[in-house]
Amino acid sequence: MTTTDLDTPAALGGTPAFPDGLPLTRVRVPQSEEALARIAAVLESGQLTNGRTVAELEERAADLLAVPHVVAVSNCTAGLMLVLQAAGVGGGRPVLMPGFTFSATAHAAHWAGGTPLFAEAREQDITLDPEDAEARLKAADRPAALMATHVYGTPCQVERLQQVADAAGVPLVYDAAHGFGSARGGVPIGGFGLAEVFSMSPTKVAVAGEGGLVATRDAALAATLRTARDYGNPGDYDTLFPGLNARMSELHAAVGLASLSGLPERVAHRGALVAAFAAVVAGLPGLRLALPEPGDTSTFKDLTLIVDEEESGLSAAELGRALKAEGVDTRRYFFPPVQRQRAYAHLGQAEALPLTDRLADSVLTVPLWSHMDAAAVRRVAGAVVKVQPHAERLRAAGI
Repeated sequence: MTTTDLDTPAALGGTPAFPDGLPLTRVRVPQSEEALARIAAVLESGQLTNGRTVAELEERAADLLAVPHVVAVSNCTAGLMLVLQAAGVGGGRPVLMPGFTFSATAHAAHWAGGTPLFAEAREQDITLDPEDAEARLKAADRPAALMATHVYGTPCQVERLQQVADAAGVPLVYDAAHGFGSARGGVPIGGFGLAEVFSMSPTKVAVAGEGGLVATRDAALAATLRTARDYGNPGDYDTLFPGLNARMSELHAAVGLASLSGLPERVAHRGALVAAFAAVVAGLPGLRLALPEPGDTSTFKDLTLIVDEEESGLSAAELGRALKAEGVDTRRYFFPPVQRQRAYAHLGQAEALPLTDRLADSVLTVPLWSHMDAAAVRRVAGAVVKVQPHAERLRAAGI
């Protein structure tokens, strides 16, 4: 192996940085012995749903999030649907949300009876732009709700968004799928707006296998959600409204409880890994990271690069293909943005968000796991550094 092999991108004949490949994520349930013990206890009890383990998870999560109420549900999307239903979204009324989000944000509004209405992202961190949201809410016909997403775990402008929602007279609901462990100015994400809904699916920092948690300060909403997640059945099978089977199983709750152990340390570790990555790529033209504001904490559910094609010489898609040759798995989170997806083409909003379009065209997510070490992260960053000076040759080669 020569120095030339090491310095030349694999797409141009060099040696791959990761010959055996590096996946975008690897799931490891922390405290696996604790999880197995809890699962065994659930199986021994013979009660796989509506039991003590779910209640214990709710209590532990409420403590970590510093909120009075947490309701466990089968997944984040179901939680969002039920919150929006309880908030009176329906009749096709507009639900304002970012275009730069996972499609489930819009799907939840649709299934709750609303119509997604998309707003711009902020240049700095790709979260919802409060000023654009305010203008679009004012122009909307009888808006029903405002939704915002803590993208990659980066806290939104929660204070300003609450002002916008209050001025419009609509509830503010957060898709906090990525955000369990994030904080805004030291205050845990979870207590803002009417409700914040978290995911515990396998790619998150806190996992249950599958599952979601709805955090709220509203006691009446929490009570409604506990009924809604069980078909709307108050206990006598005389259902009060059309609910869902959105219960979290005791088995999933057992895994979730074990996953909450050591969560602050895992979040801190992920932040340190992102800082190590940033130090290696510092100064590369046309490349920046999606980062939270100073004083905020992100889970960094994703480590996402924003690539300026003109300055870098490569588009985000081209950089992704070059990194694939290096053995580095990547994704385009979130591309295309929701307003450009086929599911919402009928709304006619595909051309409405030029800044969101540009940002979505520019994102590339690289591997980051909670149990990853700094050496691996620096190797990923080194692969990016290796590729960039060869942008012109890579493009000429049709990368």
